[in-house]
Amino acid sequence: MDEIVKQAMLKWPNVPACAGWLGLDARGRWFMRDAAAQEAGPFPHSKGSALEHEGLAQFIGRNYTNDAQGRWYFQNGPQRVFVELEVAPWIVRIDSDGTWRTHTGLHVQCVRSLEDECGRVFIETAQGLGLLHSLDMLAFSDQLDLHPQWAPQPVASASLAQRYGFVLSPQTLELASSAAIVSPEQGAA
Repeated sequence: MDEIVKQAMLKWPNVPACAGWLGLDARGRWFMRDAAAQEAGPFPHSKGSALEHEGLAQFIGRNYTNDAQGRWYFQNGPQRVFVELEVAPWIVRIDSDGTWRTHTGLHVQCVRSLEDECGRVFIETAQGLGLLHSLDMLAFSDQLDLHPQWAPQPVASASLAQRYGFVLSPQTLELASSAAIVSPEQGAA
């Protein structure tokens, strides 16, 4: 995490978090979701605007982490910006030299791979689950020649979030938990 972010967290410890404003798609791209994008529907149905500023994308990547509830977020100074995930918290790429890295540039190692009913390949790493970028399927095939133990095991995509402890939509989770709270006026009715 950036030092300036840590300092801001100490200076302003009680800034409320926000959800719904940032999304991560299946190709590792960040999307800014203004109020109109959120009103148009959930992510990824309504993605919003692709974040094109490379410096900002790198800043988000350096300050991207998760909480104990499995919600992934970007620590923006003192504020947590929860991320809507299209598929998984990480998008994994294979570099030309055979090394693995996430969409944020974090180097990872493949522990095992999984293939869902749609033919998507997921990579389990020590940092969590990532979707293999669709452009790296051939490179992955080459890796299987060297590491046959990485042959994908079948998995139902609907089971991945619970199995690997991540939340696809913190905004939906937040809305569901706030709807479950009954106000004193509602309780008296």
